[in-house]
Amino acid sequence: MTNSIEVFTENRSPSLEEKLAQLRDKLRPGQRSMADWQQGQLAVSAVPGAGKSTGMAIAAALTIARASRDRRHQLIVVTFTRAAAANIKTKIRDYLKIDLGLPSMGFAVHTLHGLALNIAQTYPRLAGLNLQGSTLIEPTRGHRLIKTVVEQWINQHPQEFMGLIEGLDFDGEETERLRRSAVLRTEILPSLVTTVVHEAKSSGLTPESLRELSYLVRDDYQTLAIAAGLYAQYEYYSRQRNFLDYDDMILGALRVLENPSARNLWQQQVYAVFEDEAQDSSPLQARLLQILATPPEGNSPPNLIRVGDPNQAINSTFTPADPIYFRQFCQARSLEDNLATMDQAGRSSPIIIEAANFVLDWVNQSQHSHPELLPFQPQHIHPVNSGDPQADANPEPTGLGLEIYTPVDIYETVELLGDRLLELLIAHPDRTMAILVRENRQGSFLAQQLQERAKAAGLVIYEVYESDRHSHVPMEILSLLKFLDRPHSPDYLKAALEVLVKRQLIPAQDLNALATFPEQFLYPGPLDPPQTPAAQTARRYCTQLLRARWELPLYHLPTFLAFTLRYDQAELATNDKLTERMGQQNRGENNLERAIANLQEIINTERLTWVEVDNPEAQYIRPGQLTIITMHKAKGLDWDYVFLPFLHADVIPGNLYVPAGARFLGGYTLAEVARAQIRAKLHEVEIPAAAQAWQEAEYLKTAEEFRLLYVAMTRAKRLLWLSAEEKAPFRWNIFSPQANVGLPLNLQKKEPCPVIPALKKRFPTAVMTGF
Repeated sequence: MTNSIEVFTENRSPSLEEKLAQLRDKLRPGQRSMADWQQGQLAVSAVPGAGKSTGMAIAAALTIARASRDRRHQLIVVTFTRAAAANIKTKIRDYLKIDLGLPSMGFAVHTLHGLALNIAQTYPRLAGLNLQGSTLIEPTRGHRLIKTVVEQWINQHPQEFMGLIEGLDFDGEETERLRRSAVLRTEILPSLVTTVVHEAKSSGLTPESLRELSYLVRDDYQTLAIAAGLYAQYEYYSRQRNFLDYDDMILGALRVLENPSARNLWQQQVYAVFEDEAQDSSPLQARLLQILATPPEGNSPPNLIRVGDPNQAINSTFTPADPIYFRQFCQARSLEDNLATMDQAGRSSPIIIEAANFVLDWVNQSQHSHPELLPFQPQHIHPVNSGDPQADANPEPTGLGLEIYTPVDIYETVELLGDRLLELLIAHPDRTMAILVRENRQGSFLAQQLQERAKAAGLVIYEVYESDRHSHVPMEILSLLKFLDRPHSPDYLKAALEVLVKRQLIPAQDLNALATFPEQFLYPGPLDPPQTPAAQTARRYCTQLLRARWELPLYHLPTFLAFTLRYDQAELATNDKLTERMGQQNRGENNLERAIANLQEIINTERLTWVEVDNPEAQYIRPGQLTIITMHKAKGLDWDYVFLPFLHADVIPGNLYVPAGARFLGGYTLAEVARAQIRAKLHEVEIPAAAQAWQEAEYLKTAEEFRLLYVAMTRAKRLLWLSAEEKAPFRWNIFSPQANVGLPLNLQKKEPCPVIPALKKRFPTAVMTGF
């Protein structure tokens, strides 16, 4: 009898409480704060590689299990991208089903905008959105809506526009007036619209409140007053054409939750909200989550966990996601003793962690202009404890783990990279490797230069930008078709020239000078000034396109344009599908104007499913492959070996740049001045004048560029390879290796990124010699 009882005891299934304890034991100390959470607000500040998503998924599963008796409530998990949402949803399901033996119920995973859309759809009238008849857009500078907004503002404010044209040192000469007008219409004002609308709308500012803000600051051009007028035009024409942008979704959801009945209904359905990547949220997005997480009864605080890493905030110079907001949330929770830190990470070798921590400290110590808002949160990465469940945590470094080079020029970098890559491939063919670049042109250069050696060694090069580029095919074809329809339009000519420059078919040059007088550029007469060789190349391409317009039937034009632009296999496949769709809508009519309208509609409504030879996201990390990717796109990924070439001071941290053609307004851009002034309002500090606002924008860029370098460094597991060449192109966006064949190299002396000399001094054994 005793033996049978012992056997029964040994083989019994663990209880739910025991399963919960076992799942919790898989977490590191910093992650357990989420697992132990019961109610209220909790801030979790995590370092790179700390396992934010895994910790949140386990914490979500534990929370769902504890609240499983009440199926009316749901846990809402919010993250930044659809891919991240799908990943964490799968993890939560597995933990519930496999580890806890529970049904995969009681939770929902959304992106922020997906959640906002769900809320708005429940009460579309309260949201003030016509979701059925609207088109979702993400307007860029070249979007037709932005062009309409700019032109209408100019028509209604001729005096203000003339004031911008006069700018500085205007002598009244007609050619210069037309040139400045073209720059304002196609560059300066469109940039101001897209920047201000996104900044203001996502911060809850209306055109009226922005206009009131303009009364508090004076500058030469009344930038905020112009911005308010453009913003008002944008809102008017968006409603008129039934366009919605992503900020409209957030605002619509907030309007729903302002209604007591609707808010109460939603709050009754939600038990708690967990947010990942909280450093990338705007103020309005954070407000939406706080309302949703607040219990419907009483004055209880929101049941809200926000997890993020302020040191990985790398989007604040082109989105309203300023890291100050998550820092403020963490500071407020710290006063309540509700701040947790996840500072242990098993991704990288100790030497890489030490280098990343050093860069964090060095940058904070070197930035004295804003001691109240340092580029980095003072938070070090620590290796995990012994016995950590992560397989191969803090792996042994390859070689020294950290290598710093100073090649003579970018071509020596190619040789050094090629040798090291092949050496690593032969020694460890099962490991992963990537080159992270700051600009796409740098990646294209490396892919071209390394191609032959890689092919001979069996190393696959996957250049992410090149593979993704076919998604731009419709816009490029549209720009060229518009030029063919109206070649004497300065705007259309300039857009076509921009496509040719982007594809490296013609040299980079002052396109405004070419487009100001289209007839003189396309068909110069004997009395016209002689054209430069670069302008002659551009004119030859444009006239060839115009000749094809009259010699080819309409249905052959997209194919001709594709071959002119030298499209690759994926781009040609996308162009073929695009041509087929256009043919269906044109119904055999040889009408270019109708074809342009149909193509514009296809782009605006996103009806075209782009053709992909392979799934790019699935190819980012594969053994035996060299991935070439930008630092921004590499966030959230990691590789065994990471190479960071071309680390120069004019790139990281670089400087805010005023194009030569736009300097007639002064030493700043209107878009960046407006952005800094709007953020000053949100930060509740004095609104700076234009010159001071430009300095504030400069500091913001510097801080973010150093955070971007930190993110890139922390992608490496076993080897971090850095280089700062003595000579490199003056600017990568105008550098073309093909143009230098047989000519002296057009390279300039470069200063290294200021972090590099400091790293060399701190890690002298990591300093490597070249050949």
